[in-house]
Amino acid sequence: MKLTVVYSLVFSMVSANGSIQQPASSPPAHQSASTIVHLQSAASPEMDRLAKALAGDWDSVETMERSDFFPNGGSRHGIVHVRLAAGGNSLIYEVHSNGSAGKLDGFHAIWWDKGAKLYYFFACFNNPNSPCRMRGSAHWEGDTFVNDYEEMINGKKSQWRDSFVITPTTHTLVAAMNMGDGAMKTFITTRATRRLHA
Repeated sequence: MKLTVVYSLVFSMVSANGSIQQPASSPPAHQSASTIVHLQSAASPEMDRLAKALAGDWDSVETMERSDFFPNGGSRHGIVHVRLAAGGNSLIYEVHSNGSAGKLDGFHAIWWDKGAKLYYFFACFNNPNSPCRMRGSAHWEGDTFVNDYEEMINGKKSQWRDSFVITPTTHTLVAAMNMGDGAMKTFITTRATRRLHA
């Protein structure tokens, strides 16, 4: 029931303006996927800022610190594809990677909520027990895009923060947990390098 409500919420927010948009004409066959990504315009200044920072194709390297989650540490290599969607009202951050930490396939849907003045995250990953859920809210802290959310760890709520440190050619995603005293401990660091298209 909760998942149905979440899907309904996401779809209602996308069509909140009450209008039905006609599909855009198909792009010429010679255009690459990376070119098509940039044809769609952001629907707001907030989504424009996010798209300019993250849209495109990236090579990624994930490093897992030794912890209860990854006793031996671990790593994954893969690709990230980021694009605007739903008429420029949302950003899809799609991930495919594999390595000693196991296979990861999934995506974030990120959108700007004008009333709340926050970005919201919806996440789906290849977890058969709980593949999709809301994943907190996000905001900018300078040039760092920060996603705050909660996870249940051993039956207790824990506070997590994903920080995207962004440059024109790279972004580094640091996943850290509040250890209970306000100190954040890093568990996963993902470094992504922008792919250059010919």
